[in-house]
Order: sequence, then structure tokens, then C-alpha cells
Amino acid sequence: MHRFKIFTKPTFLVFAFFLLILSVVSLFATPEKQVVVSIDKIDKIPVDQNAIKIYKWHQQELNDALTTYFERAIASGDIIGAGVSIVKGDSIIISEGFGKRNIKLKDKVDKETVFRLGSISKGFAGVLAAKLKSEGVLDWTDKVSDYIPNFQLGDIANTNQITLATILSQTSGAPYHSYTNLVEAGLSLTEIATRFKVIAPISKPGKMYSYQNAMFALSGEIMQRLTHQDITTLLNDRFFKPLEMNTVSMDYQTLEHTKNVALPHSKSGNNWKTLKLNHNYYNAVAAGGINASALDMAKWMELLLGHHSEIINKSALQEVFNPFIEIKEYNKYYQHWPGHISSSYGFGWRIHKFLENNEEKTMLHHGGSVNSYRNEIAVYPDADLGICVLLNSNSKLAKTVIPDIYKLVKEVYNEANSKMITDYSEQVTSRL
Repeated sequence: MHRFKIFTKPTFLVFAFFLLILSVVSLFATPEKQVVVSIDKIDKIPVDQNAIKIYKWHQQELNDALTTYFERAIASGDIIGAGVSIVKGDSIIISEGFGKRNIKLKDKVDKETVFRLGSISKGFAGVLAAKLKSEGVLDWTDKVSDYIPNFQLGDIANTNQITLATILSQTSGAPYHSYTNLVEAGLSLTEIATRFKVIAPISKPGKMYSYQNAMFALSGEIMQRLTHQDITTLLNDRFFKPLEMNTVSMDYQTLEHTKNVALPHSKSGNNWKTLKLNHNYYNAVAAGGINASALDMAKWMELLLGHHSEIINKSALQEVFNPFIEIKEYNKYYQHWPGHISSSYGFGWRIHKFLENNEEKTMLHHGGSVNSYRNEIAVYPDADLGICVLLNSNSKLAKTVIPDIYKLVKEVYNEANSKMITDYSEQVTSRL
């Protein structure tokens, strides 16, 4: 008759504690199980107060760990400043600045400080192409020569095999970095395109990875001729405006007049010197001409993780991230990252396979270097996690900063979870 009274107050507390443990663990679980609430959304939706406390706990612990990491790098002279973003699911966990915008001044880097992205721009071009394909505007098999009539690489038969897919995947068959010097000299892409006819291909299209800037940038020309809009308009209308990426720009003039900009630095001996902004790659936006802040990149990573299906669906994104060609070179810095198994290139993205806890996982990654800026972005689909670091110096720290921060994220969440569970365990048991 009274059998239901077994669910007494002590039992309820134990049950509540069990649910708390599940909620804490879920913060770093797989995408299907995660429960992360962005701090700017807490006031807008009903949420358990313990979840808010846990969220803030993790955020503070991670911010403290990152502050220690970057302040140490600054003090040792490894970097001048950094814009850093970490995204979990559709939530911006960290968007912060460290160090100075200019070593000669006191102005600090913050989340809206603008950096030049360099080759991280290639990832935007790849996603834009996928967006246009989903709209029926283009196809991966579209021939470069159909839209740039004076383009030729090798004989006609070879030229006809060079498609949007092969230039986005760095498999056009052109020698490594063909005509990067002409891009940096400021020549127009239409002029550079005509020069390829004197180059001898090193492989058939689609068969060999050979990194390019000039060839890759032709993707922007193709998209312009298909839509009658330049790549800056296409990116603004389809991504930057909808995502409210308000500090992004794609030209020298805008950057020059931006007040909150991190100036580039180079090292001479043990001393850093401030450099001037240059015009390089604004004639080749798809390859390296985008400027953005840490906050912009956080919003971008939310999209890359598939949390803006109203802008681009996951199936379109997956086409960008499908490995197209294996990177068989073994002298790259990312091939020394913990657990590295293999690397491939998709459309403007490197796809790395790595081993973690005896399980194979995926990382989507690219680096960027221009005008002595050095940047890294990595997206971990299995963990629904994104990390981006922007540096206003060509620092060696860039080679390890992604695995360093990934390790910090895991450590902070695991340690914070353990401490939170212990604290709540003591509170609960004291009341039993």
C-alpha cells in the first residue's frame, strides 16, 4: 500500500546527483549527447541552474588555462598577440584576445581585433563553392577553361580535365606554388591565368597533391563568372551578413582604416619589430585575402560544425570535407601532432585522421601565413569542437598551438568535471 514511499528525499538527492553527473559528462560528449548552453542564450531559455554553474565553471577554468598559456608565450618572446576562439556545438566558449596589437603601444588584442587570415581564406572559398553547388549554380566538374577561355595547362586534353574540383583540392597538376610570386606582385588573376600555358604539368589532374595559391584563386574567378558577382559580394551575402561577422573585410583599404587591427611583426635576433600592412593577396581573395577577428572566426566555426543549416546544410559541408587526395609528403608540421595517422586535402581544407584512446578521429584543419601573420584553425566533428588561433607574428608557436589547446580543453573539462562532481558529492552525502 505504501510501496511508492521508497522514493524518499535521500533517494531523490542521489537520483538528482546521478543526473548532474550525466549532465556534466555530456558537456564533452559526442554531438548527439552534448548539452552546452551559450552564455548569451542563458537568459533567453529556461535552463537548470546547475547547468549554468557548470558552464561558467568550465568557461572560467579554460580561460584561466589559456591566459597562463599565452602569457607565458608572450613573456618568453614567442608571440606578440593572439586572438583565440573555442566553440563547442553552437556555443562560443571562448572568444578572447591576449597580448598587444602593436609591440610599441599599449593597445591590447581583444575578441574583435582584426587579423589577416592568409590561407585560412581557402576554407571560405571551398564552403562558398559548396553553397553555390547546393543552389544549382555550379558543379565540381565545371572546367576552368569554360569560364577562363585563355587558361591552359599542358595540352588541350590535359586542360579539359582541370575542373573546379581539381583546383579546390590542389590537384591541378601544376608544380608546387606555381605563380605565387605573380600573386604577390599584384597581377590580376585573369593575367596570371594566361601564363599557365608555358608551364609543364607534373601530373595528370586529380592525381597528385601540389599546393597552389594562384591556381586555387581561380576558383573565385569561376564563381564570379557564373554568378556575375565578385567573391567578396558572394561571401558577404551568403555568410558574413547572415552570421553577423561584423569585423570581416576583404580588401586593403578597409583594413588600413580599421582602428582595432593587430599589426604584423617579424623577429630580428631576439627583438620584434612592427611591420606595415601590405597589399598581398587582395587580388586573390579566395587564396588568402580575408581579414577577420577571433569573434568572427568563432561564428564561422559554428557554421562549419553544422549548426547553421538555415545558411548551408550539412550534406553540402560534407562535400567540402571529403578527402579528395592523400598528402603523401611527410615533412609537414601537422604530421607530428599526437596520434597523427594520415592527412588528405578536400576543398580548401586538410583532413587529418588521428588516434585518440585507441579510436580513430577526424580533424578538419588549415593554417594561414601572410604579411608575417600566422594562423591556425581546426574543427573536430567527433567532439563538435572548433579551435582558432590568430597570431600577429610568424611564430613557431603556430606549429603546436592547435594540439596544445586541444589538450588544454580536454584537461580542463575532465578536471573541472571531476572537481564539480566531488563538490556536489560532498554536498549531497552531507545531507543524507
